[in-house]
Amino acid sequence: MTALSRREGPTAPAPVYKVPSGVLAGPITPTMLRLAVPTTLVLVVQTLVGVAETWFVGFLGTEALAGVALVFPVLMLMQMMANGGIGGGISSAVARALGAARRDDAEALIWHAFVLACAFGILFTAAALLAGPVLYRAMGGEGPALTAALTYSGAVFAGSIPLWITALLSSALRGAGNVTVPAKAISSGTVILLLLSPALIFGWGPFPRLSIAGGGIAVVVYYACVALALILYLRSAKSLLKLRVVPLRAALFKDIMSVGLLSAVGTVQVNLTVTFVTAAVGRFGADAIAGYGIASRLDYLQIPLIFGLGTAMVTMVGHNIGAGQGARARRVAWIGAALAFGMTEVIGLAAAIFPQGWIGLFSDDPQVLAMGTLYLRTVAPVYGAVGVGLALYFASQGAKRVLFPVLAGTVRMIIAAFIGWSAVVWFGAGLSTLFLVTALAAVSYGLLTAAVMIGGAWGRQSALLVRESPAE
Repeated sequence: MTALSRREGPTAPAPVYKVPSGVLAGPITPTMLRLAVPTTLVLVVQTLVGVAETWFVGFLGTEALAGVALVFPVLMLMQMMANGGIGGGISSAVARALGAARRDDAEALIWHAFVLACAFGILFTAAALLAGPVLYRAMGGEGPALTAALTYSGAVFAGSIPLWITALLSSALRGAGNVTVPAKAISSGTVILLLLSPALIFGWGPFPRLSIAGGGIAVVVYYACVALALILYLRSAKSLLKLRVVPLRAALFKDIMSVGLLSAVGTVQVNLTVTFVTAAVGRFGADAIAGYGIASRLDYLQIPLIFGLGTAMVTMVGHNIGAGQGARARRVAWIGAALAFGMTEVIGLAAAIFPQGWIGLFSDDPQVLAMGTLYLRTVAPVYGAVGVGLALYFASQGAKRVLFPVLAGTVRMIIAAFIGWSAVVWFGAGLSTLFLVTALAAVSYGLLTAAVMIGGAWGRQSALLVRESPAE
């Protein structure tokens, strides 16, 4: 019998679960911000740690940096699928179960999340080992850069299982309204990564010099430590919900994956859009792709803000949907959308008015500055539309009504990626036209997602959805 399968003693009853204050009643905005801030701070820390590790690798030379750059999009795709995709399905299912007072289902969902984490981890490890060489060559890797990419990829994807466990157990806790424990575990683990990464890369002290492989191994150790910390917490008396081995139920997997799979499709769409737009920009030369690459980094830096706010919305909407409070769930969605619009639009307008303040941090080349300025002055003013679309997407995860927001993302991908790329490749359009199409795609995404909400795609049906208890 494993440790996870041991039953709690009869003298240690599980603590009574209480819905976090402010979730089902009271002011919405303060509660949303209280739930959002810890997750946002953690994501900011993780972003900075990623920058630091890239800085360490930079001392190994250009080939090592190029190798990491080839692996980075694939690693980001896995992280996005784990946290915002399948993780969103976990958060939604746990929140709805607790809102409907189905605590047993909520606890069972944690074990199902653990099983899914192991399955997806194995899948990504196998895919990276089997398809990595072909993929990295297709992305332009060759010679020492390809060797570095394969070395780093083999090391970092060996830790796919602990990465998925970290993401899905954190999502389950956030769905229950516990944002503090995942934040503390992930933040504490970054200290290990910051110390271990350079030690393994350069061979400090008792550690061997593993070069670029050391960076990947440090990432694996980091996620393994965080995953272990979350497992131990969920097995402790402090946790209101417990990680226990329970019989697997198809209905609970369906409850998770009905949201998680569609959300995972949404993450793939985002990556495809970026890939196609980047390919189109690349036809205008190195200066254009450098300017676009620098300017579009600002798009990614908004992800911690929106994801932190979005996970809070999943928790609040899911609990209210579970409790049959559809009207309050819709208010949560619109207030969250308004907050997201305000944050992203302020950033976008500042970038459009002072583009060189951002681009100049990375380059002083006149052509690069000109290309980046063109992008920011065209696309940044509509950042608010993307903020609205993403916020309502997260709200729809909580309501288990994610199909239409994903379809809105499909429209965005078609406009930005395929129409924009085709305009450049087949009709000779310039960069200004490509960036206008990209801005139009962003506006369409925000408007379509808002229109779905106004049309009541999930709001009027939510009360029926939630009272259903997954069948055996």
